Amino acid sequence: MTDQTTLLPVRRALISVSDKTGVLEFARELAALGVEILSTGGTYKLLKDNGVAAVEVADYTGFPEMMDGRVKTLHPKIHGGILGRRAIDGAVMDEHGIKPIDL
Repeated sequence: MTDQTTLLPVRRALISVSDKTGVLEFARELAALGVEILSTGGTYKLLKDNGVAAVEVADYTGFPEMMDGRVKTLHPKIHGGILGRRAIDGAVMDEHGIKPIDL
């Protein structure tokens, strides 16, 4: 059995919410901790308009939101970043420019 108490640092977070209650405060705290924020459409606009640094998912993936915003995070750079196992998939992630998404 492996030791499950080792915590990985959160360096990058994906924030995409329909109900934006509290998201600005949450994102500000993450940014203050040095976490890079990836965000989609309306959430990105809210963060940007309020001075919270974020990278729009469409800019990160090079692929626009579509179907009235319902399709925005369906991309290998997002799924690979969430599902990638650093120790096992790190080389493949690097090869394809996929950055780990920790939160």
